[in-house]
Amino acid sequence: MAEQQEKVTMDIMEIRKWLPHRYPFLLIDRIIDLVPDSYIVAIKNVTANEHFFEGHFPEKPVMPGVLICEAMAQTTVCTLYPYVRDHVKDFSNGIEVAFLGMDKIRF
Repeated sequence: MAEQQEKVTMDIMEIRKWLPHRYPFLLIDRIIDLVPDSYIVAIKNVTANEHFFEGHFPEKPVMPGVLICEAMAQTTVCTLYPYVRDHVKDFSNGIEVAFLGMDKIRF
């Protein structure tokens, strides 16, 4: 039988320790399911009064694609969290992770 992988979750406080982004550019609120080397599921709570809805199709508000891409990039960086948590023992010099790009993005 295959070994069961650890399911990881992260609340906003843990995400804030891991990502340098802050409001209004922190675009994920929770990681509800992260299985290392497999998949990740994140949540961004969005309300109708978000500032970007004011000018982005105001009659039919849509979250701008560039913000969706940024949220996906932030989520992707969080996939490294379990590895770093388990293998990097000395954070005294800090740790920085950068997402470098996306190709062929279409909406």
